[in-house]
Amino acid sequence: MARRFPGECHEPPRCGSAPAHPIDYEEAMIVLVTGGTRGLGLGLSEAFLGEGHDVVVCGRSEPDTLPAAATPDPAATFVPADVRDPDQVDALVRAVVDRHGRLDVLINNAGGSPPADAATVSPRFVSAIITLNLVAPFVVSQRANAVMQEQAEGGSIINISSLCGLRPSPGTAAYGAAKAGLINLTASLAVEFAPKVRVNCVTAGALETDELRSAYGGDAYLEAVAATVPLGRMGRPPDVAKACLFLASEGASFITGANLLVHGGGDDPPPVTGQG
Repeated sequence: MARRFPGECHEPPRCGSAPAHPIDYEEAMIVLVTGGTRGLGLGLSEAFLGEGHDVVVCGRSEPDTLPAAATPDPAATFVPADVRDPDQVDALVRAVVDRHGRLDVLINNAGGSPPADAATVSPRFVSAIITLNLVAPFVVSQRANAVMQEQAEGGSIINISSLCGLRPSPGTAAYGAAKAGLINLTASLAVEFAPKVRVNCVTAGALETDELRSAYGGDAYLEAVAATVPLGRMGRPPDVAKACLFLASEGASFITGANLLVHGGGDDPPPVTGQG
């Protein structure tokens, strides 16, 4: 059977034929998750590992424990890299290809921002936030695309954005602007990288993570956010992971340039809070 990977656009099934399961994979994929060692990134890494894929994670420092599935094989591998540094991004992508021979899926997850008053924040701070949340995903996507274009199967790039990019983001204005740019970048790259490489975005609402809980005063903040969500709870990393698994799969082979909202209908968190 011919190998099929997420960048390919296939003919639809003939009338009367049974469609494939929407998240079927014909072979294990090589997946790179930036910032894949904690928070949402950890959840994304563990979800792909759980489906039998090989996952590479990166960060500025190696964590005490790496993402793992229920079984020891496959296991995540770690490559030290600061995605804000193009030279380190080059080394990161080269390390993935040297180890695995290809790169099938890139998830641009690394990002975040502490709260800052837009009236007084420094230009240096604004530049740093935009570099991490917009410029870095652009550069990593460039380098991944160069590899994927040479693969018969192409590849898939998934950008992780935030509702802050679709609504006012008081307290994290630079972050919201960067995430809005990431959504637009997704649509542009989807056109430029086609047909070999698909590029999509998952825009998440506020997620229930230990990092958010510890940063903003415990469960009281989470409960306040959850009370504003139409579906009655905050999102969790597995909610976003399921969307990414679908976008990387054969079932999404004709989807590119999309922005999939994973937010339970939307939320309205208290203002002046950092976003991860």
